[in-house]
Amino acid sequence: MRFPKLAFVFMFVGCLVVYLTYVKHYYDDSKPPVSDQLPQHRVDTHKQSTSAQVVSENFQYGIMFDAGSTGTRIHIFKFQIAPNEAPKLAHETFSAIKPGLSAYADDPEKSKEGLLELLNVAKDTVPETLWSSSPLMLRATAGLRLLPGEKATILLDKVREVFSESLFLYRPDSVSIMDGTDEGMSAWITINFLLGVLHGTETPTVGMLDLGGGSTQITFALQDEKTIQTLPIDYVTSFQMFNISHALYSYSYLGLGLMSARLAVLGGIEGQPLAGPQELVSPCLAPDYSGQWEHAEVLYIVKGQKAGEPIYETCLTKVEKMIYKRVRKIEGVKDMDFYAFSYHYDRAVDLGLIDESTGGSVRVSDYIEGAKKVCNNMAAGGIKESPFLCLDLTYISVLLQELDFPPDKELKLARQINNVETSWALGATFHCIESLRKHGAC
Repeated sequence: MRFPKLAFVFMFVGCLVVYLTYVKHYYDDSKPPVSDQLPQHRVDTHKQSTSAQVVSENFQYGIMFDAGSTGTRIHIFKFQIAPNEAPKLAHETFSAIKPGLSAYADDPEKSKEGLLELLNVAKDTVPETLWSSSPLMLRATAGLRLLPGEKATILLDKVREVFSESLFLYRPDSVSIMDGTDEGMSAWITINFLLGVLHGTETPTVGMLDLGGGSTQITFALQDEKTIQTLPIDYVTSFQMFNISHALYSYSYLGLGLMSARLAVLGGIEGQPLAGPQELVSPCLAPDYSGQWEHAEVLYIVKGQKAGEPIYETCLTKVEKMIYKRVRKIEGVKDMDFYAFSYHYDRAVDLGLIDESTGGSVRVSDYIEGAKKVCNNMAAGGIKESPFLCLDLTYISVLLQELDFPPDKELKLARQINNVETSWALGATFHCIESLRKHGAC
């Protein structure tokens, strides 16, 4: 009969499958694991990188020398690079020496020792295998700007000589004097990079105000093409980052830094000292004040005016006269977030408006009211320890209003953002790294 035979065949095949499955299972259970068959080596999980770990360990270093008037500082930035993402700052190493490069104007050879000392910091920080791919740069600011051209050139050539022997990635044009506009742009990049708003986010960028000793800078992004077309060409700077074009209003007012403005209000002339100590009399000082003040290696004897005249109102008139028509008002700043640095920060600390270590926010009116209060207290015989605070606060309040910031405008004050110093050096280095990735050169 066909049916019993067919059933027998199916039963036989089924039994065979069950038997083979049992044998395979028994063999697998008795077989040692693959790892037990291999030679036994200890695996360090910190060094054995997955593909994700490899990406996280892809770093790019950048080395920036900041050659200022009082000293030379080295910033060694370590960026974490990942495909299709904005680089992240992983670490910063910082070191500084004194005096500044300009102190060696008459003996450039002596500048080599300090430069080599800072280069050794870089060599101890950057892995040797990455030296040839780590850009090395120096940007000089106020100190070298004030030197006669030939002396500055000789000093910079000495820097180039030292850098060319360093084994880091170096080009002769990596050593230069930075103008105020570049300084403002680099500071703007630093702030917005640290805030995370440069890489195609919908969050708008912020503007930057910096009040140094010799100059003051204002930098912010321009959104309106009509505004760009109406501005003088030297007020607008453009660059591309992360395939996004940025048009910035960036201008540096030389001579309107706090120390230079203070000298002008007191009645002195920058760079033209008279023979012997100069005596300056000002209504911005307490009536009975007499003291010494040194600026740009010139010693001044400063005194207050006779009692009886209202200090704040008289000082305000002096400041307004000094700054008249020297600052360009810019439309739109009142509607944009701004961070303010340097002496803007320091004088807010002096007034007790912000914490020195954490910063905070102030309104322009805080500087105005602070100036009135300090000046009036000074007239009553107070604030002997800060003889220039009345003048400084009056100047800052007038400067901000001349830039078209209304009294109720709020400014953010910070020395750090996300625990990183808000130095122009980071922005300049970051811009170089981006250019290096895209074009093969800074």
